[in-house]
Amino acid sequence: MVKMKVLVVGSGGREHALVWKIAQSPLVEKVFCAPGNAGTAELAQNVDIAAEEIEKLAFFAQMEGIGLTVVGPEAPLVEGIADEFQKKRLRVFGPSKAAALLEGSKAFAKELMKSIGVPTPKFQIVENIEDAIEAVSKKQKAVVKAHGLAEGKGVFVCKSQQEILDAISKIMQQKIFGHAGDKIIIEEIVDGKEASILAFCDGENYQLMPPAQDHKRVFDGNRGQNTGGMGAYSPVPLITTKLLKEIEDTIVKPIISEMGKRGTPYVGVLYVGIMIVKGKPFVLEFNCRFGDPEAQVVLLRLESDLVEIMLSCIEKKLSGQKIVWSKKAATCVVLASGGYPEKFDKGKKISGLEEVKKMKETIVFHSATKSENSAIVSNSGRVLGVTALGKTVKESIQKAYKAVSKISFEKMHYRKDIGKKMA
Repeated sequence: MVKMKVLVVGSGGREHALVWKIAQSPLVEKVFCAPGNAGTAELAQNVDIAAEEIEKLAFFAQMEGIGLTVVGPEAPLVEGIADEFQKKRLRVFGPSKAAALLEGSKAFAKELMKSIGVPTPKFQIVENIEDAIEAVSKKQKAVVKAHGLAEGKGVFVCKSQQEILDAISKIMQQKIFGHAGDKIIIEEIVDGKEASILAFCDGENYQLMPPAQDHKRVFDGNRGQNTGGMGAYSPVPLITTKLLKEIEDTIVKPIISEMGKRGTPYVGVLYVGIMIVKGKPFVLEFNCRFGDPEAQVVLLRLESDLVEIMLSCIEKKLSGQKIVWSKKAATCVVLASGGYPEKFDKGKKISGLEEVKKMKETIVFHSATKSENSAIVSNSGRVLGVTALGKTVKESIQKAYKAVSKISFEKMHYRKDIGKKMA
């Protein structure tokens, strides 16, 4: 068997989890990660190329003889990295630019859902501040969303008209998310419980992964600002077999089918952010890649060869691919810099990582770290994802927090209630 070299694009916790799982494959000779972090450096060779430098990445893949490139973050996918690699006859796992619009434009996604009857909260799309103010003149609560990419932070759940107007101002006037705020979606608030449903897709067929639940808000009790994600767990007791089948039949299946009909077949990982309202699923958002921190818990539960699955998606052979998942549960607790998601300091020395390495069924996925003077230091807002397996969700939570207690860095912040409502 000829082994291949694999390139993982990105530098977060999701990419560390991908590198960790890919490195276990008997199909793989060597893993590269561009640009990577201090965690990926322990398993792969980091390459000093940013995730958005598509031409440089393609050139590197050609020169190095990369057999498979796996794209972690959304920005390069929305910019068309998959198309560019395919033009150069390089094998890449991730949707085309046209298919990635499901995440790249919330306006596109909402209009697509409306056109084929996929359940989603009622919405309006507006393109200027005057229309936005008029649209909310009689609203006392609404969700206001930037239509483009905003690193998971472009959503404001507003409980008064003043909050709505402030959100519109931040997105459309102050441009805190840049061009992502050129259009906004004003959406009705639906109260329920959230879940993340991910699927491997080959353009025609799909296979669902075990459901996960993210915790977006920065503080315990789902208070404070939205973040990129403060923790996750899987499985989700809320998502019964019957409900999962409904999600598949009313959401995943019609979306994959419609994308194919439009000549933009979806290949890669499709992430569906769901709100369960009185037992019924509604789509809040689509992502065109693994979630972060959902990837950490889902990949920890995957017993099959991830590289084999990805190749079956690229080769349109997913329907014949057997995928085995652990019956154990997994929990990830994100350790963040104090002040995140607003202002925070970098370069804080991290201690306790070696101690956690001795713990069974527990792994620390690095989200934003770098090596500096033989120490590992923080390098952005979300720093580490402490992830553990257990026989039950409750046990996995206990193991994850036990590992968290061994790690420290100045002003370290984390939620203390990840998964506890469901455990």
